[in-house]
Amino acid sequence: MKRVFVSDCEGPLSKNDNAYELTAHFVLDGDKLFTVISRYDDVLADVFKRQGYNAGDTLKLILPFLKAYDVTDGQMQEFSAQNLFLIAGSKETLKYIRGLADAFIVSTSYEHYLRALCECLEFPFENTYCTRLSMDKYALPEEETAKLKAIAKEIAAMQVPAIPAEANALEDFSPKDQETIGRLDEIFWSEIPRMRVGKIFSEVTAVGGEQKADAIRDLTKKRQLPLSSVMYVGDSITDVQAFKLVRDNGGLTVSFNGNNYAVKNAEVSVLSENNVVTAVIADVFLNHEKAAALKMLENWNPETLKNSPVNPAVLNRLFELYSEALPKVQIVTDANMESLSKESSQFRKQVRGEAVGKLG
Repeated sequence: MKRVFVSDCEGPLSKNDNAYELTAHFVLDGDKLFTVISRYDDVLADVFKRQGYNAGDTLKLILPFLKAYDVTDGQMQEFSAQNLFLIAGSKETLKYIRGLADAFIVSTSYEHYLRALCECLEFPFENTYCTRLSMDKYALPEEETAKLKAIAKEIAAMQVPAIPAEANALEDFSPKDQETIGRLDEIFWSEIPRMRVGKIFSEVTAVGGEQKADAIRDLTKKRQLPLSSVMYVGDSITDVQAFKLVRDNGGLTVSFNGNNYAVKNAEVSVLSENNVVTAVIADVFLNHEKAAALKMLENWNPETLKNSPVNPAVLNRLFELYSEALPKVQIVTDANMESLSKESSQFRKQVRGEAVGKLG
């Protein structure tokens, strides 16, 4: 059966969190602003499961503040190209996989970043799904600029809400965090929508959560392929719906240096600083079948790999890079899920940095 490879971008292919980096660079105290809004995103998407809200909509919520600081499309494009940090082996892995099957990138990232990434990876931009956006089309009155800067300062000063275990309602949060979440609700669903710039919320669709699942439905439908033909690689809360769609329909789901959201929704957990591991797994899935890939992964060791159907050239590259110990690859089970989540989340911070690694 013909198969298809689909990957998230930031995490599995690059070390960046481009939206965080843009906000930190262009907005006063933007790192703090983004961190608070990102946790608010986790609360709305994962805890409250608010109707009409998708994981990754952080990328919509920060746009008015980027606009208030006069960020242009040109600046976003230039910054993205100059601050691109790939996971080692990403270019070679994508090139190899494209020789086996159609490959796609489905990412919440802004198109400015995806264009820079695709140019660097020599990957066709037309094979991507991402957050389309034109900053330059929006005009901002002077009074809104001042108001948005004041709001940005207010949010940056907020304490990042702590999500209690098993929380599913506002009452489950501390009184202080309830106050913070309530104030953020006022800002994003009442105050900013009344501003001229508020239309950016309705006009921009962030490709996260269910939009990623929709992208997979779209690309398989266009190629008349079943969902069982998909190998999907992701790393965060924005990939949960895509993981569920592919996994529930017989495809293969891989968390690459994922956080707890990714590990708990994928079938395979990978901890690696090099994408050659992805090439090894994709080689077996795309050339053979899911069962063959899982059989190999059940006993991830040099001996099993040598007796597997992996292309010898790819396998030799893996052994060259990891002559002493292989990267950790495990099938996720109920028994190891919690320990894998903690280990992967920690490894993620080592690879991508503490600030980016702890984001949802």
